[in-house]
Amino acid sequence: MKDRLTDGLYGLGWSVVKYLPEPAAKALGRTVADAAWRRRGQGVRRLEANYARVVPDAGPERLAELSRAGMRSYLRYWMESFRLPRWSPQRIRDSVEVENLHRLTDALDTGRGVILALPHMANWDLAGAYLTAGLGIPFTTVAERLKPESLYDRFVAYREGLGMEVLPHTGGAAFGTLARRLRAGGLVALVADRDLSASGVEVTFFGEPARMPAGPAMLALQTGATLLPAHLWFDSTPVMKGRVLEPVAVPAEGDRRQKAAAMTQAVADGFAAGIAEHPQDWHMLQRLWSADLDPRAGTRHEASPETEKR
Repeated sequence: MKDRLTDGLYGLGWSVVKYLPEPAAKALGRTVADAAWRRRGQGVRRLEANYARVVPDAGPERLAELSRAGMRSYLRYWMESFRLPRWSPQRIRDSVEVENLHRLTDALDTGRGVILALPHMANWDLAGAYLTAGLGIPFTTVAERLKPESLYDRFVAYREGLGMEVLPHTGGAAFGTLARRLRAGGLVALVADRDLSASGVEVTFFGEPARMPAGPAMLALQTGATLLPAHLWFDSTPVMKGRVLEPVAVPAEGDRRQKAAAMTQAVADGFAAGIAEHPQDWHMLQRLWSADLDPRAGTRHEASPETEKR
């Protein structure tokens, strides 16, 4: 019943929200975000705990402000995503501005293939639509397996409708297909700030250990593709902003695992720089740091009972 309800709610969003007048859709997003923030469920408390690491000098009031802004940013993502299938290519192009886009296009021009690594910031689906519909650059990505299966199918159909090639997150099979796309000179775009497997690389992230996926670095090492971190953010305008960072260099020394670890750390550092600038646009409502994932570790960033009642 819960799975059917979840699938039905997302289906309602894609079938109804996209037909609302834009001011009504924006108002709905803010209303839902504020209601979820006031309810202080597990996701909101986790978001606030994660922000406590990103902004370590923030007191309770500042963290509350950040989590409210974070939920509004998160719901902006959903409201825009529900409506994206109706946007024209021109509307998509006009809705995104990217600094240092030449780093991506110049790398593609070499024919070596490019891996674009992004954190869960702002609207990564809009960024993907900007590449495909706005700039005419096709790419391949990977989608997390969701439950129920019908919900996963909705996400795949939605993203394929925006021009993306979507592979299921199934380990080796997806990796092989991605490697073939890169060897053919293509673009692979991956959301890469949370490890969904047991083979992640430990990095230092905002001063503490966390695990991030090794896939982007391993793909770059295996195929010779260029690895480009990037991040996204919203501001007070309707136009989402983005920035492509410098290519991650391949270390001259070390075995493949050591090189992948160093490159993944460089990606994490790039993500951290963008998240520190725009923490409210980082939609990390899950556990990320090793101390939170290990039940034997301390839980100093967990929400306290007093905080939970607020």
